[in-house]
Amino acid sequence: MSEIRGVTIFLPAFAAFVMAAILGPVIIPFLRSLKARQTVRDDGPQSHLKKNGTPTMGGFIFLIPFTAVCIFLIATKRVGNETVAILAGTLLFSFIGFIDDFIKVILKRSMGLRAWQKFLLQVIFAAGLVAYMRQYMALTSVMKLPFVSLSVDWGIFTYVLMGIAIVATVNGSNFTDGLDGLASSVTIVIGVFLILASMSLGSLVYAPSSAMTGALLGFLLYNSHKASVFMGDTGSLALGAFVAVACIVNGHTLFLPFLAFIYLAEVLSVIIQVSYFKATKGKRIFKMAPIHHHFELCDWTETKVVNVFSIITAAIAMVLLFDLVF
Repeated sequence: MSEIRGVTIFLPAFAAFVMAAILGPVIIPFLRSLKARQTVRDDGPQSHLKKNGTPTMGGFIFLIPFTAVCIFLIATKRVGNETVAILAGTLLFSFIGFIDDFIKVILKRSMGLRAWQKFLLQVIFAAGLVAYMRQYMALTSVMKLPFVSLSVDWGIFTYVLMGIAIVATVNGSNFTDGLDGLASSVTIVIGVFLILASMSLGSLVYAPSSAMTGALLGFLLYNSHKASVFMGDTGSLALGAFVAVACIVNGHTLFLPFLAFIYLAEVLSVIIQVSYFKATKGKRIFKMAPIHHHFELCDWTETKVVNVFSIITAAIAMVLLFDLVF
């Protein structure tokens, strides 16, 4: 057992971290040579204008190590279809983000994929992932309820809910990626929860979770304040898919609104702000949305926002883990 844990937990994290740390100084200059630079919106916080020109599409720094480690684990038969599903989901949604980034950043077109195009691709990929998990992983329609010793079975609607959960989590992670190190830090905390929760369940989801956590730690060397690279949609969409698919595989679909509370708060803040603005013809609830910008305009530093959001995620994760173990 100790040998298995060493190979499938600590070594994936360490290997992914080292690869990401090495890739940073290689990929960042390459992105600069492509002039793959972030354009900061003028209506955002004024402090962000100095970030103009920072390389984006840096999600490859953690996606390449994550993919390499997962492929190794699959090829050596140390993991099963759960890792295939998580890897496939991560890469499929990363592909959507890459196309969007490529159009905007490399082709220099202000509009990347249209909203309906992104949404349609997300729905298709989410449906495909749920179908794969149901066919090859014996994914059941039974879901555990958080905080109570009960499970529910909503039949075919359960699978629809899983697809919705993937799309919602992906968009939540996308909105969370707005400050140096925010999406990375929050997802690292979620990754640690997934490792511990999977171990308690006897699920091999801890292997790809370990790989992603290590890769993100390596990426954070370059993405923490002041960031020398941003992950772009290439990375942020991938993170949401990773979190959602990992939770679904573990039977924790209904844990997602709690575990990914920051993702949820970010996307809800945008929906609430836009809806209220339209209903009141110009009034706002938040100083700016997504909500991390609201706190910035309340004189919080970027570092404070990242720390507080990560602490909130860690606190929720501890409660969820206690619920699972005890």
